[in-house]
Amino acid sequence: MTTFEERGTVHAFRDDALGEHDAVGLAAAIRRGEVSAAEAARDAAERVRSVEARINAVQTHADVPAHIDGAGGGAFAGVPTFVKDNTDYRGLPTGHGSAAFTPAAARRHAPFARQFLSTGVTVLGKTRLPEFGFSPTTEYEGAEPVRNPWNTGYSAGGSSGGSAALVAAGAVPIAHANDGGGSIRIPAACCGLVGLKPTRGRVVANAQGRRLPLDVVSDGIVSRSVRDTAAFLADAETYWRNPELPPLGLVEGPSGRRMRIGFLLDSPNGVPSDTVTREAVTGTAATLERLGHTVEPVELAIDPRFTEDFLTYWGLLSFLLGVTGRTLGADFDRRRMDGLSRGLREEYVRSWRRTPGMLRRLKRTREAYAAAFRGCDLVLSPVLAHTTPPIGHLSPVVSYPVLIERILAYVAFTPVDNVVGTPSISVPAPGATADGLPVGIMLSGRPGSERTLLEVAFALEADRPFRRVQDV
Repeated sequence: MTTFEERGTVHAFRDDALGEHDAVGLAAAIRRGEVSAAEAARDAAERVRSVEARINAVQTHADVPAHIDGAGGGAFAGVPTFVKDNTDYRGLPTGHGSAAFTPAAARRHAPFARQFLSTGVTVLGKTRLPEFGFSPTTEYEGAEPVRNPWNTGYSAGGSSGGSAALVAAGAVPIAHANDGGGSIRIPAACCGLVGLKPTRGRVVANAQGRRLPLDVVSDGIVSRSVRDTAAFLADAETYWRNPELPPLGLVEGPSGRRMRIGFLLDSPNGVPSDTVTREAVTGTAATLERLGHTVEPVELAIDPRFTEDFLTYWGLLSFLLGVTGRTLGADFDRRRMDGLSRGLREEYVRSWRRTPGMLRRLKRTREAYAAAFRGCDLVLSPVLAHTTPPIGHLSPVVSYPVLIERILAYVAFTPVDNVVGTPSISVPAPGATADGLPVGIMLSGRPGSERTLLEVAFALEADRPFRRVQDV
């Protein structure tokens, strides 16, 4: 009999307090008194220990009280989870995945951390990310990579790779993630999860983003079920709601509304998707048509310079970090930043004169995006241009010219929604790659259209339940 170890698959599912519950199910079991919040935290910590040597997903463990009150408010009261290590959590250092400085313990929770905690979760620690969240894989120059639970020879995605690996492996039901160019949706696609990047301003803004000329980052979670993501957004809204966006409320399943859905197979800037990815999108389009929706090709005519402009903006972020890094740690040394960060910064130094035009063009992307939606409610596309790469393909030890070419050939769809500020969700497609890895598809919508995205995601999940790593 083939074992998980031999096949490169790893998971922590077992007969304990967590069972096979998603976060909604576990919270309900805690409310009913079937298990306690303390038992859930204890068993989740044991699950983490059982898989961590294989997936390397945890940055820091928190001191969890022996007595946890799971009877408090919040949709996820008593549910164990992790916070991504680019977000301050009081008492734990925030290292941003970087070896360029030594972080001190945070004195207070970040605004989004407070919103996340309002859902009732129990934080067990912080998850790993690539340096400053710049990479679509969670790999390092001098440390072990985060590995994909479906096949540990492959990437778990990035930048929320540690969170995605823990959730996919069954160590915790949900985990914090954030997305500045695909960093929720990419690891969700790699690890067979649901990952929704909310509309800009749907959740509490992150402090760093407010200081940037264009805030591209949104916070959220990765989950194994659509209902967990829906419950998170609904409960987060009870803590704080943006009056400039339509209220969301709790989405509990598909709607009866028939929609017009556009679809893209290749990137608007001409990056072709591979065969497996194309089949996932066309198969999903056929499913949506069978469910009564109208699906037809759509054109997203963004500026041909979009990729170059986004790369310049990416370089600007690395340049600013190099200049202001001592605010993160007194010993910050930009020379210790990894090869991707250094390459982005050096490229920006050569092209900084493009900055005013780059910002103008990126901000105008919303016009082309709005035009694509004049005849449709949502757009279906790949999350990534090709399937999950093996560990090493996108490592920061790869020479920068080769690495950036590989990244741009991979991350070809997700950044548009970050620039425009629109919501977008990754959900698993049926089937798998030849190596057993999941493939994600992406649905994107107009600003404030999370309800529509969730309703369609619920319909896809109900039509064919998502594959589970414990069944492989």
